[in-house]
This record gives sequence, structure tokens and C-alpha cells, in this order.
Amino acid sequence: MKETCRHCANTLSHRFVDLGAAPPSNAYRNPEQLSDPESWLPLRVMVCDRCWLVQTADFTAPESLFDAEYGYFSSVSRSWLAHAEAYVETMVARYGLGPSSRVVEIASNDGYLLQYVVARGIPCLGVEPTAGTAAAARLKGVPVVEAFFGSDLARRLLAEYGPADLMVANNVLAHVPDLDDFLSGFAILLARGGVATFEFPSLLSLVAGRQFDTIYHEHYSYLSLTAVERICAANGLAVFDVENLPTHGGSLRVFAERADGPRRAEADGLFEQRSREAKAGVASVSFYAGFQAEAEAVKDDFLRFLLDAKRDGKRVCAYGAAAKGNTLLNFAGVRPDLIPFVVDRSPGKQGKFLPGSRIPVVAEERIAEERPDYVVILPWNLRNEIAGQLAYVRDWGGRFVTAAPRLEVF
Repeated sequence: MKETCRHCANTLSHRFVDLGAAPPSNAYRNPEQLSDPESWLPLRVMVCDRCWLVQTADFTAPESLFDAEYGYFSSVSRSWLAHAEAYVETMVARYGLGPSSRVVEIASNDGYLLQYVVARGIPCLGVEPTAGTAAAARLKGVPVVEAFFGSDLARRLLAEYGPADLMVANNVLAHVPDLDDFLSGFAILLARGGVATFEFPSLLSLVAGRQFDTIYHEHYSYLSLTAVERICAANGLAVFDVENLPTHGGSLRVFAERADGPRRAEADGLFEQRSREAKAGVASVSFYAGFQAEAEAVKDDFLRFLLDAKRDGKRVCAYGAAAKGNTLLNFAGVRPDLIPFVVDRSPGKQGKFLPGSRIPVVAEERIAEERPDYVVILPWNLRNEIAGQLAYVRDWGGRFVTAAPRLEVF
């Protein structure tokens, strides 16, 4: 059976990377589930040589990935909260948002961003399909529609609430299996003259940083401006600006508006990112050819470190029960004999076990009790924040470890 592009229906024949098989990265196991089998799904990523959308070749329905047990709460990260607050401050000033405006965030999670909109007295609405995070947002005063976003929901929201002056989609575009339906919903719900912003990890950064661990089943796409601009245009949106951000190891913030409304001038950031991607060769098969070997090099170095530490009698634990960490651990075949526990600040993850590796997730107090020689920081994009939070590890000579873009002990 031929695999076809989820945007342009072109036959997919170019592989980006094959990570074997793994369970969904956020499908944490409860203790009573440890005797049950897990679903391991192919984790293979292909490149479309027509629209240059990089995409998983095999995926499951989003309802099975983003359910009531979904354990990712955005507010756990202080740096991400600061990022969200700064975004709101900037957008309010840039577009003159006030009490007569409306802000809609798609995949609003636990209200990490819209709480700052509420604090400014600006009407807002969150759209969030996972029950636990939606409930947390409501406790912060954020109104939430508990649903997956698409063109049908956009029409319903337009009729019920009116058009949106600002629509926000942070780290959700990669999670959407039907990009055309999703983006056409923005063109429906946006006011004429309204703005939509999309933040997502940059494909250029992923390749340059050997960030294969950002690949997991919940991410259906790995996005460049080259692909996003084309897909936006096909669904009634026009991109007018792009910003490069340091978040998630290097992200893009794309600004778009309705193509049938008043148009803003294209900004320098858009021209610069187009040029950057053209120079790198994003619209050529050769750009993607060597990534498999890069991923395997990261995996091999990490596994070699863990085996050497075990041989030398060193104690190792991990911090951050993050999806990217699960990709790394399962690709490398790591089990509790090499990393006996992983610490996470999220109460929703504590007491559970990582999918695939079955490593237990515990509270931070366990680090002080065990006094490990090495703490592997799995969400390497937060390494400075986490190393600062765990600075006491150095009191007994402990050190930190990250695996990407290359193994580093510090």
C-alpha cells in the first residue's frame, strides 16, 4: 500500500528517519497496568517531495493520544510561563487588544497563557480536548471548550462567540493529523484584520541539533516555513511575518491573517526565514538524507555512557518524564537496570511508569534520598532551568547529563 502526503496526496517515497517502534510517548502506565501489554506503533517519518511536509507515515487517531489521562501540563515549566506572559504583553501592545477584543487559543492546555489574558480583562476562550488540563484552566478563570479544533468547530464558535482578533496555537500544529481542516478553521474564525500566530519547533533546528527525540506519535508533522506557508495559502491564510525563538531547541513563530481580508506588508523576518531555508536546501531531498545516521550516533553515545556508568558502579537517574525522553529511552532500549527512576514535578505523572521502558516516575525528594552520581536531563531544552533547580546535586559531587545534540556531562 502506497503512503501518501496528508496535505497534497503525493506519493511518499523519501524516508527522513525510522526509529523502529514505540508506544505513544504520553501513554504513561498505572501500576495496575504493568501486567498488561502495550501497543507499540511504527515510528517512521517520511518527506513529501512536492510540498516538503515532513510527516509520520504511521499514526493513530488523536482521540487515543490526547485523552482524559493526558499528563502534560504546560504550567509545570517556569520558563514556559514566562514565555507565555511575555507573548501576551507583546501581542496586546502590538495589536492594541483590549476589553472589546477576543483572544482564542487552540490547545490551551491548563490555561498557562490565557490566564494572562484574563488578568488584563480581555475576553478569551480556550479550546482544549484533554479533560484534566481543561479543568485546571477553568480553575484559573479561563473559559474552555473541550473539543478538537477544526472547520466545523470554528463555525460553531463563530456563531456563538463572534470572530477572534487574535488566535494562538503554540506547539499544536505538529500535533494535528489533518492540517488542512485545522488551518481552514483559523480562516473561518479569524476576524478580518485579525492575526493568528503558530509556534512550533523548527525543522532547521531539529536537523542541525540532531533532535530526533522530538519525534513521537503525538507529532504528526515536523515543520518548516517552506511547508507551513504553502499549507496556509491552500487554506485561506497568508503568512506575513516570522520570528525565530529559542524555545524547544529552536522554534518559529509564524504570523498569519485571512487571505481575503486587509493585508499587512510582508516583514523582514519572513524574507529572512525563506532565504535561510532555501540556502539550507529544505526543498531538496538531499537535506534529509543523513538524519538517520545522526540519530543513531546520539543513541549509541547515550547507551554507551549508561553501560559504562553501570559497569563503574555509578548511580544514575533521570529528570523530566517528557515525551522526548521517552523517544530516546525506547529507541536506545533503556530499562530500569540502567535508569532506575525518573523524577518529574507533575503530580499527574508521579506514581506512574514511563511507556515502553516501564521506568517509575517519582517526586523530586527521591534525588536527595538516593544521591545519584548522574542526573540525565531528558528535556534538554530546559537544561539550564532544571540544572538550576537541582543545583544541590553538586553538593555530593553529582553531575548532569544531556544526550542531544551530543552527549554532554556537566
